[in-house]
Amino acid sequence: MRLVLDTNVWLDWLVFDDPELAPLRAAVEQGRARVFIDAACEAELARVLDYPLGRVRLDAAAQAACLAECRRVTGPGGDIAPLECVLPRCRDPDDQKFLELARTCRADLLLTKDRALLELARRTPFRVVTPRAWAMLQD
Repeated sequence: MRLVLDTNVWLDWLVFDDPELAPLRAAVEQGRARVFIDAACEAELARVLDYPLGRVRLDAAAQAACLAECRRVTGPGGDIAPLECVLPRCRDPDDQKFLELARTCRADLLLTKDRALLELARRTPFRVVTPRAWAMLQD
């Protein structure tokens, strides 16, 4: 299964160790799912890791550790031919990059909690679901 995670899902994985993502982490570690990221999405993640995240403020070493873990579990699209399709425009232009990455790496799913992305779920060639919905699909 080919997956793309938006920045907030990455934060839940890397910073907050959200137990809701345990099935996702297990699927990736067991090779049942593969997560993809590109330069634009990784750059956004790096920027956000430098922000105060609620009560959490990561120092440079913690930010680097988060990015290293992200790189460890992701793979480039490589020689995959992108889907030939027109994507819907997200009302939040900053989120369009996740749709484009999902198309480029031929993702099966885009995992997000973002309403602007979830609203497009019926208009994309891949599924757009919350991490909780993805976990329920695995049962």
